[in-house]
Amino acid sequence: MSSPSQDLPSGVLPPVDPSVTAELVAALSPRLRKRLDAGIAKLADRPAVRDGDTVRIAVDDTIDVELHAPGGKVSSADAIRCGCLLAPDCLHRAAAASAAPVADLDSDADPAPETDRGFDADAAVDADRDSGADTTPGTDSATGATSAARATAEQCAAARAVQAAAAAVLEAGTDGSGAVLQAELLRAAHTARLAGLPRSAATAVSVVTALRAARSADPAYRLADLVAALRDVLSAAHRVPRAVGAELAELRGTVRQPYRPDGSLRLYGLFSEPVLTASGYAGAVTWTADAKGRLFQVPDVAPGGAGRATGAADRAVRVGDTALTHRELSRAGLAVSGATVSPTGRLGAGAGVRAVRAPGADWREETLDRLWAPPPAEQVARALTGGHDLLFLEVTLGGTVREAAGDCLLADCEGVPLRLVAAHDHPALPHRDNLRLLAAARGSRLRIVARLVPAPYPRALLLAAEHPSVPGTRVDIGLDRLQHADLPAVPVTSAAPVTVPTAAEAPVHLLRRRVHQAVSGGRLVLSPGNTGADQRRLGRHGLATAGDLLGELHAAAAERARDVFGRLLPADPGRFARAWLAAARYTDELDRALCAAAWRPGTASG
Repeated sequence: MSSPSQDLPSGVLPPVDPSVTAELVAALSPRLRKRLDAGIAKLADRPAVRDGDTVRIAVDDTIDVELHAPGGKVSSADAIRCGCLLAPDCLHRAAAASAAPVADLDSDADPAPETDRGFDADAAVDADRDSGADTTPGTDSATGATSAARATAEQCAAARAVQAAAAAVLEAGTDGSGAVLQAELLRAAHTARLAGLPRSAATAVSVVTALRAARSADPAYRLADLVAALRDVLSAAHRVPRAVGAELAELRGTVRQPYRPDGSLRLYGLFSEPVLTASGYAGAVTWTADAKGRLFQVPDVAPGGAGRATGAADRAVRVGDTALTHRELSRAGLAVSGATVSPTGRLGAGAGVRAVRAPGADWREETLDRLWAPPPAEQVARALTGGHDLLFLEVTLGGTVREAAGDCLLADCEGVPLRLVAAHDHPALPHRDNLRLLAAARGSRLRIVARLVPAPYPRALLLAAEHPSVPGTRVDIGLDRLQHADLPAVPVTSAAPVTVPTAAEAPVHLLRRRVHQAVSGGRLVLSPGNTGADQRRLGRHGLATAGDLLGELHAAAAERARDVFGRLLPADPGRFARAWLAAARYTDELDRALCAAAWRPGTASG
């Protein structure tokens, strides 16, 4: 029996499989392809109504487009129907598919920073998928040993297709990467998935998701996230044909998260964070820990928008036969038997899992105190070398400092000046409002949980904190909303003010800025200009390699050969993509090295 019709907010559509979008866009005539972006913009402003598994968009008073999404996603081109006279070869079907979120590829590869900073939100979590085996081609499901020394011909071809599509996106930049280029990348992602490259497929989809967020002025969009996604997809596509053994297995990724038995667990709630992605998924994840300091996640993420994220705290999540809200679980405990756990720490909730509610623990009790024991520099080193990226810190709040993206909260962390920023900028979530209020509690000494942001200076996303005036209470920064009454009645003034060091730093930004500019504006924004002065400045700071990479990036952007008649030939996107990838990888590695150094007490950073 279908559910009653329900009006949907503008732009809320069911996820569409990448292959469906690619198929519909490829079927358009050249004339209609030129009009596709305008068609998407028109549909985005039209009312949509859900009736059971069907979402209906009113194109005008007489024409509707229907998206049939049994199981929550559109999985075939026939499931998108239009009532206009040109259907099925009309623009409306392709526009609807392109306007909808990209459906989950069912991969555990971490596709970008949009995975909401440490949690793979775009892989809509199936809580019962706790017995899946690693089905990566070339992997023995019983032992996990890699059986194929090199990538297959099919995988090499798929990697080249992903590389070509991603290079075309880089060539055009975000402004020029409309629905047609996005569809080509989605087609390449589908090819990679079929060839057994789930990591490349998922990362390619994350690039499309970030492009759509950029072009729609989504407040959650971050250029750095798109840069990282493009860097990862081009890097994997470049390495797959050359990789062997363990490197190839890592580049391939796995089709699903293998959940393994972990016996009995006694868990203590730590905090909850909302999940809200540009690809149309929302919810929350609650983090717990055992007495040994191991971290476990209890996720609840599904297709939805800001409303689902803001209401996540009071929605029940089931573990075994026990149901607690995220707010309750983040402050209580669980005794679990027959537990199953994924490699990233997700708790399974299959039929064999049994769980009962148990008492929780305060952050300062011995059970959880061990999380705050390692020095901050040691925690940062762990995060930069592949461990989890959560930081458990004790800080003294010190007011705010102005940045281009807005104010951030300053704090002193064992002599290290730390910038705490909002984990999400969506106005429906209270991150930024809570940071503003905490800034008024200058001098307060609190324990916090934050997520590392690799940068040349100490920087982290604030996720949870002790209550500034109620001992033994903590605040989930993305779910709880602080009030002025929560601030200390008497301001704390004994602490010295936190100052931001002004020592000169290595001018890595000269190269990083060009890397970001290329992604935003495409190859043409780098064509003119003399880079000699910037190269000499980098050389004076011992960064001669950065200067060489900068010169090659501009040379590749400006290169245009001519034919025998003197006519300009098309630019070589391959050379430009390789030059950009080298610069992006270099700045990423250098940022990590500078980040590790900046967290050591007494290190000057700007």
